[in-house]
Amino acid sequence: MSTSTSTTPNVETPQAPPAKKFPVVLTPTAIAKVKEIMAQQSPVPAGLRVGVVGGGCSGFSYSMSFENAAGMMDKTFNFEGVKVFVDATSAMYLNGCQVDYVETLEGAGFKFENPNVKSTCGCGSSFSV
Repeated sequence: MSTSTSTTPNVETPQAPPAKKFPVVLTPTAIAKVKEIMAQQSPVPAGLRVGVVGGGCSGFSYSMSFENAAGMMDKTFNFEGVKVFVDATSAMYLNGCQVDYVETLEGAGFKFENPNVKSTCGCGSSFSV
């Protein structure tokens, strides 16, 4: 896997499919959708926070939100100009996770493919590891 690290401290740019080094990777479709949504915000946020929070029927849920800056304990990853912030605790649960954006007849949204998940709830909104 080839990677390049920018001159900004603590910012990494994944160049290949998900690997254990990167806790989360966004697909090109997800990157395009995030850029589209960010462009509609005023002011434009600095990046996207991807994380795991406690809750739901299986124990954990995914979270995504726009942020104006990285937190003190965050790792920052750059996906084609989109900064993604991941806190240290979430990184443990997301290790190798891929985020995609899908559109189906039933609806559209971001889909998490997490190799660490042992089970999910019936509604699919939470998981356990």
